[in-house]
Amino acid sequence: MCWNTSSAFTPVGFALRGPRSRKIVWTLGDAARLLINDWPCDDGEEYVAAVKACVDALSGKIAPEQFREALLRAADEAGIAALSLVPQAVAEQRPAPPPMMR
Repeated sequence: MCWNTSSAFTPVGFALRGPRSRKIVWTLGDAARLLINDWPCDDGEEYVAAVKACVDALSGKIAPEQFREALLRAADEAGIAALSLVPQAVAEQRPAPPPMMR
């Protein structure tokens, strides 16, 4: 199992409830810790599907991005706000916006 796999995994931020309310998931290991330690409820169908998908991604049975989609569905089910993050290197490659017209 490769806990720190981040290839083809677009980072995602979550706004949870409680004192440690903001989490950024960069790797499959981060996601596993989030699901097990910080998820507000563990009885939803999408939550269970996300845990299974996490194990499958860690063992190489599915792609990390497939797991990410399951994680986002679980967040929606639990009412957790999720925000896709763009790594800085990708943001720097974007072309500059056109100059403002006067």
